[in-house]
Amino acid sequence: GTSLEIFALTLLGAIPLGVLIVLGRLSRFRPLSLLMQLLISVMRGTPLMLQMFAVFFVPFYVFGIQTGTDYMFTAVIIAFVINYAAYFAEIFRAGIQSVDRGQYEAAQSLGMSYGQTMRRVVLPQMVRHILPPMSNEAITLVKDTSLIYVLALNDLLRAARNLVQRDFTVTPFIVAAGFYLVMTAVLTWAFQRMERHYARQDL
Repeated sequence: GTSLEIFALTLLGAIPLGVLIVLGRLSRFRPLSLLMQLLISVMRGTPLMLQMFAVFFVPFYVFGIQTGTDYMFTAVIIAFVINYAAYFAEIFRAGIQSVDRGQYEAAQSLGMSYGQTMRRVVLPQMVRHILPPMSNEAITLVKDTSLIYVLALNDLLRAARNLVQRDFTVTPFIVAAGFYLVMTAVLTWAFQRMERHYARQDL
């Protein structure tokens, strides 16, 4: 349950945040663009585990804010959302830049603003281009949920390890592996359905 909750909350938070980051990254306002580039570089250039530690420990050791066990889950979600938003932003950027420049010009000739062009013309076309890399990131996210083990949250892998130590059998690890395989299979099937849907629209 914990693993699924982290997966769902990360996607719900990271996708819209990734859209905002990429819009800032592509902004003509240079300071904002540079700030978003820096954020993406830091998030992609440091391990997710280190980012979880930072979100959990920095409020206490740097700002003196009390953080207990109740904050662990929040820290995990914050770290996962920001990390995956940075990766999604780069995927979105590639998708946006794959849209033909003529589309932008046609929207401008119709009197659309930049925001309207992005919302009504560019982003809908971007979706079909980003599905394969989004599928890969979603599958990676499923496996990355096992990293919360280091903060002593009772996720699937931690529960499996506790059962292995208690019962002296590796069966819980096999069951855990089966869960991850089922999740990745479901995600692969869902993204393949979406890819076929958009492929039919192109015909």
